[in-house]
Amino acid sequence: MIVVNYLMVCLVFGTTFLAIKIGVDHAAPPFFSAGLRFFAAGAILFLWMVWRKKAAWSLLLRKEMLVTGALLTFGTFSFLYWAEQYVTSGVAAVLSATGPLMIVLLQMIVMRQKTTKRAVLGILVGLAGVMLLVLPNMISVQAGPRWAIGCAAILIGEVLYSLGALYTKRVTQSYAEESPIALNAAQMIYGGLLLFILSAFTERVTAEIMLQPSALGSLFYLTVVGSMVGHSLFYWLVAKTNPVFPSTWLYVSPLIAMTIGVLYYGENAGWYAVLGGGTIIAGTVLTNLDSLRQLIGKQASLASGAAGGTGAVNPQKVQSS
Repeated sequence: MIVVNYLMVCLVFGTTFLAIKIGVDHAAPPFFSAGLRFFAAGAILFLWMVWRKKAAWSLLLRKEMLVTGALLTFGTFSFLYWAEQYVTSGVAAVLSATGPLMIVLLQMIVMRQKTTKRAVLGILVGLAGVMLLVLPNMISVQAGPRWAIGCAAILIGEVLYSLGALYTKRVTQSYAEESPIALNAAQMIYGGLLLFILSAFTERVTAEIMLQPSALGSLFYLTVVGSMVGHSLFYWLVAKTNPVFPSTWLYVSPLIAMTIGVLYYGENAGWYAVLGGGTIIAGTVLTNLDSLRQLIGKQASLASGAAGGTGAVNPQKVQSS
């Protein structure tokens, strides 16, 4: 189940960069669009969880939901949406791939956690693959001040994302009795509200722009698929594994983003794509090798215990593994 959900996250998030680009290219206000996306998705998910009696309204009063929403949703996507007005979706995907590296560095420097040399090497290999994948596009970009500022903005957003991913692990442990979907919905609501506040002070929003087919299509896809499906799966993976493993979708997303860009948005790709794609996959496997071995070993141990009749196995534990 963990592997299937991870692949789904890779596919969903790999297509969101172009969806964002399409929206902002058609003059959709970036902060308002992001706010509407996350607030709508969070509200729908939370109401659904309350209706199923798997979440309580009091969850929205927890300060942890505000902090998580400020880091994961507001901090990350305010910078990303704004930056995609000036950088391509492929470049945005590349810069977003720095997330796992920042997480490991924060764990090492701030949290004083030990990290294996293999994991660090895997991250570096993955980043090298990302650069190989989009190198022709990066070289062809007529870099200007706004392009450079856009790139810097995405990197700042990734720092906030990394802090949010680490903080999310603590939140899911503190609220272990709560559904990861409900926790994700609550933080998206707060992130969306913060984006609305930012939009109110910086943007002019009109119905004419927001009702354009391209803007509506982008918003619908990002709200339903990108937020309701993708972020719920990501939140679930963080709760079941660790902050680094789910975040490595950022290595695979540039490959997907560039492929979609070539097919539907006129971007170019050559032999760098093949070499970069193989390097990205190798780096992803290398980074997660220890985690994957632990997960596989745990599954094998549970299966062996059940087959050997060593006592009743708790179904909940099997499911959560």
